[in-house]
Amino acid sequence: MMRDLDGKRAWVTGGGTGIGAGAALALADAGADVVVSGRRLEPLEKVVSLIEAEGGLARAEVLDVADTEAVAEVAKRIGRVDILLANAGLNVPKRALFDVTDEDWRTVVDVNLNGVFHPVRAVLPGMKAEGGGQVILISSWAGRYPGRLTGAAYNATKRAVIALGESINEEGGAHGIRCTVIMPGEVATEIMDKRPVPPSREERDRMLQVDDLAAAVRFVAEMPPHACVNEILISPTHNRFYQGFEEI
Repeated sequence: MMRDLDGKRAWVTGGGTGIGAGAALALADAGADVVVSGRRLEPLEKVVSLIEAEGGLARAEVLDVADTEAVAEVAKRIGRVDILLANAGLNVPKRALFDVTDEDWRTVVDVNLNGVFHPVRAVLPGMKAEGGGQVILISSWAGRYPGRLTGAAYNATKRAVIALGESINEEGGAHGIRCTVIMPGEVATEIMDKRPVPPSREERDRMLQVDDLAAAVRFVAEMPPHACVNEILISPTHNRFYQGFEEI
């Protein structure tokens, strides 16, 4: 039985854990040949093993997306990319505007913005030559509605990712390239442990789950080439940003 993504190759950055790992599994389940990249080999290999156990195709590439030369080298090894999920991202514990250090600011910008741009730039020429492709960027609720909890550097980079998605559609649409920016509210992933006050288990259970975002990524990837889902803004039903909570 043919699946919607049979014959497609997907590259997932930040693919070893969290949203990236869940999305890699979902894309493979839909038939895609998946490449997962990230800074640590062990979690990447675990994702690859899970995909292969279900009869899927996958491989791992150790990569720091902030390193533009390394990204270009990995992109060359991967070859044709039909679907790019630029998911790698992080935050720092001391994130308030009056507390964030120069080093922490650069770290967040290097991964959350430059680390999105580098793989995008690497795949766009190939997509243009092939006559199309799907780019999916993971931004954040904070990109649309910045707040104190997520911090100045994270807010700024996630807002910039939304603008980058607009540029991809503006310049790439005539070549069959479409971009979707997904802006999730709180998702119960490992990044929650980096918060100044990590949420409780009860709070995490009410957040979006990895499988929710994986389903959103698969939905976008399976849309027909003539349809572009420009943005998805998704939050937990119990959205704590609406409750006025403070954790800084």
